[in-house]
Amino acid sequence: MDKIKVLLVEDDPMVREVNRQFIERVDDFQVIAMSSNGVEGYNKIVELKPDLVIMDIFMPEQDGLNTLRKIRSNNLPVDVITVTAANDMPTIQQILHLGVYDYIMKPFTFERIQQTLLNYYKFKLKTKDVQDLTQKELDEMIRPYLVEIDESDENNTLLMTDLPKGFNRSTLDKVLKFVKDSKDGASADEVAAGIGVARVTARRYLDFLEKHDFIKVDVHYGGVGRPINQYFV
Repeated sequence: MDKIKVLLVEDDPMVREVNRQFIERVDDFQVIAMSSNGVEGYNKIVELKPDLVIMDIFMPEQDGLNTLRKIRSNNLPVDVITVTAANDMPTIQQILHLGVYDYIMKPFTFERIQQTLLNYYKFKLKTKDVQDLTQKELDEMIRPYLVEIDESDENNTLLMTDLPKGFNRSTLDKVLKFVKDSKDGASADEVAAGIGVARVTARRYLDFLEKHDFIKVDVHYGGVGRPINQYFV
């Protein structure tokens, strides 16, 4: 597949240059143009027909929200990732309702935008020249971290279309099984000792499982020291 053509729309010149360098550090992505406001950005979309627009929200002349509305109302065939300091729920909801591929809050790390771009590249690769899809194929495209329980397995291990970078399927299964086998739940320290991993590793896997609703967390407050998170099924 050809390189993904990216239009970068950002009013701050220093941020714009940093974002450009981040994007072009990822293989198969090329910034073909940059704009400093929504009016210029929209015109460049029409002229250059990029695959992807990475756009700020707070900009002069025409902000990112109105630019996104204009893109959608005119049915321009372009994907959009917003990169913005906006963290209020009304703005987030408006942007998500307009169908962005991802919403990245400033400040962000290179690793955060890199993961989004890699997921986007996989998405474009899988949709290239495709006409009809099965439900499983569609899930793999739009929900790269889809998780489900394997009901045929007595241990109810996890089935995943993909795992976040740095995660191991075997470790994930062990963490889930340890929590399930713990009558009164387990802390990150107990999981770490029980399966032989570092506490920080156990915490990452526990947080992942809790985020995907496979386990629950209860905060226990002792007499002295920090409260302890207790995980249970």
